[in-house]
Amino acid sequence: QVQLVESGGGLVQPGGSLRLSCVASGFSFSSYAMYWYRQAPGKAREMVASISTDGGRPDYAASVQGRFLISRDNTRNTVFLELNNLNEDDTARYFCNVFAFTSSGGQDYWGQGTQVTVSS
Repeated sequence: QVQLVESGGGLVQPGGSLRLSCVASGFSFSSYAMYWYRQAPGKAREMVASISTDGGRPDYAASVQGRFLISRDNTRNTVFLELNNLNEDDTARYFCNVFAFTSSGGQDYWGQGTQVTVSS
């Protein structure tokens, strides 16, 4: 079955950096665009970044443009999100996402998320 496992979150001071990882399994990773979302308490889930199958077309939400960097390693079935110059508004749970087709059909898959807390 499809599994997405995020890691790398934690507590960081404003201005700090983190690198999130998402290891995927159960589908043909290199055939699918991958996405990072985040959800802060009391707020809707929002897409933060996306990356094409070969990593050539990253896209970012305006709120993180220039500070976050998405990348992928298709040999390791892993997508990364580098978070730089963090501020308290970046505090949220970060989720990895893919819309993938399996023998059960196509659907959205989510990991369990990893918590990022920015605080002094």
